[in-house]
Amino acid sequence: MTRTLVIGGGIAGSAAALALHKAGFEVAVHEAHPDTAEDIGAFLTLASNGMRALAQLDASDAVTAIGFPLRSMRLLDDRGGELAHAPLGEADNALLQYRCLRRGELNAALQAEVRRRGIGLSHGARLVSVENGRDRVTARFADGSAATGDLLIGADGLHSTVRRLIAPGLQPVHAGQRVFYGYTRNGPAAEETGHITMVRGSTAAFGYAVSPARETYWFARVAGEALLADELTHRTPSPWRRQLVEVLSKDATPAADIVAASSDGIMVTNATEIPLGTPWCCGRTVIIGDAAHAASPATGQGASMALEDAVVLAKSLRDAPDLASAFSVYEACRRPRVEHNVTVSGQISRGTHTPSPTGRGTPAPRPGDDTLIPQLEWDIDIRTVSNGTG
Repeated sequence: MTRTLVIGGGIAGSAAALALHKAGFEVAVHEAHPDTAEDIGAFLTLASNGMRALAQLDASDAVTAIGFPLRSMRLLDDRGGELAHAPLGEADNALLQYRCLRRGELNAALQAEVRRRGIGLSHGARLVSVENGRDRVTARFADGSAATGDLLIGADGLHSTVRRLIAPGLQPVHAGQRVFYGYTRNGPAAEETGHITMVRGSTAAFGYAVSPARETYWFARVAGEALLADELTHRTPSPWRRQLVEVLSKDATPAADIVAASSDGIMVTNATEIPLGTPWCCGRTVIIGDAAHAASPATGQGASMALEDAVVLAKSLRDAPDLASAFSVYEACRRPRVEHNVTVSGQISRGTHTPSPTGRGTPAPRPGDDTLIPQLEWDIDIRTVSNGTG
C-alpha cells in the first residue's frame, strides 16, 4: 500500500486525506498550526461543485452539520434597487446546495472526519525541507522529526513551503483589492435566511447573508494597494470599521449600516493570487489547492476548487499505472479549470471584468464543467474523462 504524506491539514489537505484513504492509500497528515482554529474569523461559501466533491468523499454530513444553506442570490445596485434574484447552483438538491460557514469550523469538521476514519493527523509539524529520492520522499520538520513516504502532497496554502521547494522564487501577487470580513447580530438587514445578497456598489463590492440565528455574515472588497504584514496582524478593528463605513456610505444600500453595527470581529486580508503556469509537481511531490492555484476571492470558488482537486488527484493516483501518469492526468483535468478561475477572479478584483448590468446573463461555463461530474464520480475511471472524451 502506497504511503502518502499530506503537508497541511486545512480544507485541501484534509479532503485529500479523506480521498486517498477511500482510494486505499495509507495517509498521514502533518499540519503546522497547533490547532484547527486558523482564520476562524473569516467565512466562506461552498458552491454546489464543492458540495458534490464532498459527497464523493462521503463527508457531506460532517459539513452540513455546520453553517447554513444558501438557495438563492440577490443582486442590488448602488441605490439599493434589486437587479436580480435567482437560484444558486443546485438549489433544489439539499445535498448540493451552496453552504455558508466559517473557515475554522470547516477545518475542524474535516479534521474530525479525518480522525474518525483512523487517518493519522499531527499538529505543530512545520515543514522545512523535502528530499525527493528515486523510490521515496522524505519530509523534514522544524522540530527535527522526519517522515518518509512514496508520495508527498503539498496542501499548505497560499504561502506554501512545498511550492517554494518546487518553484523557488515564485511569489503570490496582489490582485488589487483588500478584503474585509465581519459579523453582527445587530445589523439592519431584517431578512430571511437562505440567500446571499450581493451589492454592486460604486466604490466597493459587498455581500451579506443572515444565518438562522439572525447573525449577519458580511464581506467587502475594496480597491487598494497590498497591506503590509504588520497592518494585517496588529491593527485594531475600529479603524477598519470607520474606513469601511466612510466608503460604503457613498451608496444608498444596507452595507454601511451593517458594518457600523459590527463588533470587533472585523478582519482584513489582501486579495492574492498565484501566477499562471506555476509548476505543480517535482519528483514524488505535488501541490494542490491554494498552494497550486490560489485566486482572489471574487468568484468565491477557492474552497470548492480545492475539494475538486482532492477527489481528482486521488482518482488519478488510483487509476493511473504510475506516478508520472497520475500527475499528467491530474494536471490535464485540473489546470485549465483552476487557471480560468484565477484569471476571471483576478479580472473582477482588478475591475477589468465587466459583469452583466442586470446580473441576469447566463455565466460563461468554466473549462471542465462538461466533464466535472464524471471526473468526480468515484466509480468512474478518471482516465476515460481526463481529456473530455468520456
